[in-house]
Amino acid sequence: MNEYLQQFLTFLRFEKNLSENSIQAYYTDLKRYLSFLDSQNINQVNQIKERHIRRLLQMLSEMGLSSSSLARNLSSIRTFHKFLLAEDILDQDPGENLEGPKIRRHLPDVLSFPEIEKILNSIKLDLRFGIRDRAMIELLYASGLRISELLNLPIREIYFKEGFIRILGKGSKERLVPTSERALSWIRQYLDQARPSLDRWRSSQGITFLNVRGKPLSRMGFWKILKGHIRNSGIRKAIHPHTFRHSFATHLLEGGADLRAVQEMLGHADISTTQIYTHLDRSYLKQVYQEFHPRA
Repeated sequence: MNEYLQQFLTFLRFEKNLSENSIQAYYTDLKRYLSFLDSQNINQVNQIKERHIRRLLQMLSEMGLSSSSLARNLSSIRTFHKFLLAEDILDQDPGENLEGPKIRRHLPDVLSFPEIEKILNSIKLDLRFGIRDRAMIELLYASGLRISELLNLPIREIYFKEGFIRILGKGSKERLVPTSERALSWIRQYLDQARPSLDRWRSSQGITFLNVRGKPLSRMGFWKILKGHIRNSGIRKAIHPHTFRHSFATHLLEGGADLRAVQEMLGHADISTTQIYTHLDRSYLKQVYQEFHPRA
């Protein structure tokens, strides 16, 4: 059973080209699954029944795992079974009729455009890293990037003339994302005026945004920077780096953008992930209706 797991992980790494974080998540879920099967004296894959999977999910639920974590465990098990079926190791998927737990989708917090402007304008450009911080946050909102995508962006993947950046996203999937002329203008200022002094040791490996040591910024480092500017802006909402990505998508849909286009820009593999933003858009429409319709 453990050898099958290793074969599956190799398949994910080299055939599906998944990130190491995704592979580790599968490993964690499936190692627990195999340990549970071993506790039930199941040592052959064709001995697995639906009741075994159902019992595992029940135990995990009793341990306090959330609905989303239970759904992820079931998804890992199903993907593993599909692999075993494709390799003719398993005759039938014992979990094919199992339904995952219902997951409550929480609408993400978003910032209004005036709030984003307030945060950007609170950045003091006379301070040492002001231009860098302004360029980063402008780009984060202008292109809806994930934090890892922003922090790993090489200079060579910024196409100033065309107004696009090339992103290597989840699962090493590439996409071209448009960005604003304003964001590009701030990046140019940063590259001309601030980055040369940060990269004085030539240890940046071509990454755009650097810390004081000339290395790529860490996620924690960026989060500390962002929290400082939010505090200075006086905005008291619960804001995190991903809030700018949510705001990017919501503002596009509010402006009438096509859902498929937003999906492409965000790099979502499944449009159902993008559709959560349509709920935000409907809230906006309701607000407009109540504000302007004479019968509201």
